[in-house]
Amino acid sequence: MTQLTRKQEKPEMQRQRIMVDMSATLLHHGHVRLLAAAAQIGYVIVGLSTDDEIRRTKCFTPELSFEERREILLAIRYVDEVVPAPWLIDDAFLDQHRIDLLVHGNDNKNMVADHRLRLLPRTEGVSSSGLRARVLRAVSEAMLRFNP
Repeated sequence: MTQLTRKQEKPEMQRQRIMVDMSATLLHHGHVRLLAAAAQIGYVIVGLSTDDEIRRTKCFTPELSFEERREILLAIRYVDEVVPAPWLIDDAFLDQHRIDLLVHGNDNKNMVADHRLRLLPRTEGVSSSGLRARVLRAVSEAMLRFNP
């Protein structure tokens, strides 16, 4: 696959390397807002949960594969790189990818040093789980309407 990256205002090495970890199983505006905030700080690397990590921790197969989610994320102007990531990020993982700061919603469970973590408020009223439930409800309603 061709590497897709956003155009840089400054060379990457002159900017802080920021990681945003997510599964992005169903991408929504809360994800985009978090990525936009991270891009204000520096060069954004998304630590994207692998399909196996999602199956192991959330007990479902993601609607979109890792590669599909990666391609979508790379098309977002706030994202510079996407790397496979475990469910929980630690300082060793940040070191491996030369990350200065992990940006996460205030529901963070990652075990990283406080000076390497910036918590941001989650977008109220939206989550991938909630979106998934809405889709399933809509499909059920459609099935009932067309197959009484």
